[in-house]
Parts: sequence; C-alpha cells; structure tokens
Amino acid sequence: MDSIVSENNATGVDRTLRRCEWVSSTHTSDMMIIYHDTEWGFPVHDDVKLFELLTLEIFQAGLSWEISLKKRSGLNAVFYKFDIDQVTQMMDDDIIRLKQDTRIIRNSLKIAATINNAQAIKRVQQTFGSFSQYLWSFTDNRVINHHVQHASDVLAQDDHSKKVAKDMKQRGFKFTGPVTIYSFLQAMGVINDHEQHCDFNPDNDALN
Repeated sequence: MDSIVSENNATGVDRTLRRCEWVSSTHTSDMMIIYHDTEWGFPVHDDVKLFELLTLEIFQAGLSWEISLKKRSGLNAVFYKFDIDQVTQMMDDDIIRLKQDTRIIRNSLKIAATINNAQAIKRVQQTFGSFSQYLWSFTDNRVINHHVQHASDVLAQDDHSKKVAKDMKQRGFKFTGPVTIYSFLQAMGVINDHEQHCDFNPDNDALN
C-alpha cells in the first residue's frame, strides 16, 4: 500500500471497522487510523520508503507516534523526500540550520543520526544491492507473523530485533537499538503484529 499519511492529508475514516487496539480509542486521530489502515505492517521493499520509516521511528523515540506523524511532512521537506544520495551530502551546517526548523522535531542528535544513517544505507546498498534486501535477508524474505490476539501480546523487542539492531550497529547505524528496530520492523512489515481480528491484518484472507 503506497499512500503516505501525514497531518496534512488525514481525512474521515470508517470507525465501524475492526482495528488493532492501539488505534481503537474514540480519541484516536484520523491520521493515526489511516496510517494503521494503509501502511503499518504492510511489507515495504523500497529503499527510500524504508529510510523514511526508519527516520520516523528514530524521531519518535521518547515521544508519541502521533507527534512523529505530525512532523512527517516537515521531515520529508528537510531531508529531500528521503533521497538517500542527497542526505548523505548534508553537513554540520545543515544540522545547525535544521535545529531551528519548527517543521521537525528539533533534536540535533537525531538529525545527525539521520545523515549518518543515509551514509550507512549507501554502504549496505553496495554490499547487499539494496537496503531492502539487507533487512529482509534476516528472515529469508519471510514475514514473522506473531498471530497477536490482544494488544498485551505485542512485544517491545525480541531476539530478531536484537539481532538486526546488533548488525546495524556494527554497520555504523545510529539510534537503532532493539526497541526502535522492533518498531521499525513492525512498520515495514517484516513483523506482522496486527491483531488477528483486525480487518487490516495483511494475513487476513479478506485482504487477499
């Protein structure tokens, strides 16, 4: 599913459909629901989209996911729509400039990590052919389906995210601990943590 969700394009949704508990509250914003319905947990193989999702996870760390989504359009703007080659060329002056940009979460360490991670992705692409092939190689291109029954079943990290995080650290990635990577793997569809009753579970026959 290719739709890009941000605060700017959130619209009305059908709240009668069954969804994962984390977006089932009457107070959940349309933006969050649309992200869940159209992006979260659906397999991604595009390197630019993967770079964006990784960056959103990093900027979300310590904050709420909704805050990160609200800043999504700003992050796309300042990081050249996550063009990996362009981001690798960003310098210290860019970090200082972006630290003042209210369109994004103004954390200089996370900004620097994003530039660093673009450079790490380039190295991974040279070795594996693509960032996608690298990430999916850990599971031989298979989805890890946890068959989640209740929200309480969802983990914060697991052995797989620890393995991937350790390897990414060795390859020079920053802000990619096992908790962040677990959330990233959920978002990009390597890990399917949609609840079984959810109408948007990629494993649901109704979607196939």
